[in-house]
Amino acid sequence: MEGQRPSVGNGIIGRWKTAWASRNSVKTFTIAAFFAVAFSLFILGGRQRNLGGSGTCDFPAVFNFGDSNSDTGGKSAAFHRIPLPNGNTFFQKPSGRYCNGELIIDFIAEKLGLPHLSAYLDSIGTNFRHGANFATGGSTIQRLDARMFKIGYSPISLDIQLSQFEQFKERINELYKEGVNANIKSKLPRPEDFSQALYTFDIGQNDLDCAFKSMTEKQAIESVPGIINQFAQAVKRLHNQGARTFWIHNTGPIGCLPFEVLDYPQQHENVDQNGCLRSLNEIAHEFNRQLKDSVIQLRMQFPDAALTYVDIYSAKYSLISHAKHHGFANPLGYCCGHHRDNLCWRKKTSNGTEISATPCSNPSGYISWDAIHYSHAANLWVANKVLDGLVSDPPTPITEACHRSLNL
Repeated sequence: MEGQRPSVGNGIIGRWKTAWASRNSVKTFTIAAFFAVAFSLFILGGRQRNLGGSGTCDFPAVFNFGDSNSDTGGKSAAFHRIPLPNGNTFFQKPSGRYCNGELIIDFIAEKLGLPHLSAYLDSIGTNFRHGANFATGGSTIQRLDARMFKIGYSPISLDIQLSQFEQFKERINELYKEGVNANIKSKLPRPEDFSQALYTFDIGQNDLDCAFKSMTEKQAIESVPGIINQFAQAVKRLHNQGARTFWIHNTGPIGCLPFEVLDYPQQHENVDQNGCLRSLNEIAHEFNRQLKDSVIQLRMQFPDAALTYVDIYSAKYSLISHAKHHGFANPLGYCCGHHRDNLCWRKKTSNGTEISATPCSNPSGYISWDAIHYSHAANLWVANKVLDGLVSDPPTPITEACHRSLNL
């Protein structure tokens, strides 16, 4: 009846129904929220490999670009074979390396569970299934000009190495489309490996050495931005090819190389506590500072890529500063060859007879193998320092380098 007051029983039932409906709504919301969170975690878990994730990356291949610090046979194949005693300690034969044994790039491959990289230019016994090495001794970031050619640097500069990589990738894609046989496939990377591979760089030392030898110190410093810009363009070019994980070494303390120290007058104000040339190391510091800034900019430009900046300089300088503590002799001494006379990487002709350089009896006691390149023992020490992320930005082990940094 209109205007009739509802009974007490009806009021209780109505409130109970309302409460029940409310509880159902809360329950429904809770269940929906649970599934939403679970779904989000599932999605993030799938993305964790790339964005701020953790865990080992499964790199199917490594592609390296660089100079003699990471050349595993490119220059030796293209120009002249690097003779014994190079390679003698580890390989027991010439290995195409400017070293008595392994280089840091070899230890990188081993750390990732991959075989040593074959040089792209080597046509004998090569296997590119797990990557290729485009580095060649004497290479620079800058394209070679008359000034650099006269000093003796390699014509296979970084842009040439990138062209070789692009052709390499293009031809592999063509072979797979043509239905290449299984035997050939077993020695080549798969097309999908290129986007999942690790791309490593160890280059820049020769650019700085050339600048120091052909310019004033001021001019050398002023040349650095142009060099860094060309390096950044190389990274962009590889990114356009599908590269997404980059491991970038800065340059080492070139003022501590025995070859450089012996080449320049020992002026007290230009020598640090370790006997290294301050002026050369200052140029290296400036190069590294600008390289790191460039890597930060590249991270912002390519948020889908993981770029690790590796401070090789600090690792090598730490070894030089504490050489005796780590079991090495005079850090400015070297094992093989004689400065400007009988170079370790080149046979000397005397009275019509070719003579190879004679190495020391204990190469593992020297940081420098031949006054320019590090010994197997020193490379191993540096590799152990850098591959676990101790001197990297971000501080990521190389086995986890595929994970993008959350702090761009």
